[in-house]
Amino acid sequence: MLPTRFLQSFRCVPVLVTSKYSGLQNMEKPVETSIRAKLTQNLEPCHLEVNNESYMHAVPPGSETHFKVVVVSDVFNGKSLIQRHRLVNDLLKEELAGPVHALSIQAKTPQQWEENPTVSKSPGCMGGSKHDPQMGKKISS
Repeated sequence: MLPTRFLQSFRCVPVLVTSKYSGLQNMEKPVETSIRAKLTQNLEPCHLEVNNESYMHAVPPGSETHFKVVVVSDVFNGKSLIQRHRLVNDLLKEELAGPVHALSIQAKTPQQWEENPTVSKSPGCMGGSKHDPQMGKKISS
């Protein structure tokens, strides 16, 4: 645990956020790439994770429909949780109006991240998971 005086003065230092995918592979993940770019440009995060969780759902392989983002930014200082989520949703309105079906958001201030840098586990799929015996028929149609 850091001393209180340090936490009160802690500032987020934006980092170059990279993906495990680079070059040509990023072109194969256009939605993930777009999400990462918009959040990086607008929020200057000191920590950013963009996780494609589509594989956990009843969608064709390679889909980009379900995402979890973990974003830590000074921009969130003084904002309520709902204001943070609205900000992220607004930045990603094009993706949410199109290919993205579900978006889980963990938006933290640098101080909150410093105090607890954990990422909560995503909930199970509530609407026809890949473990549903009927879903094989639905996604192969």
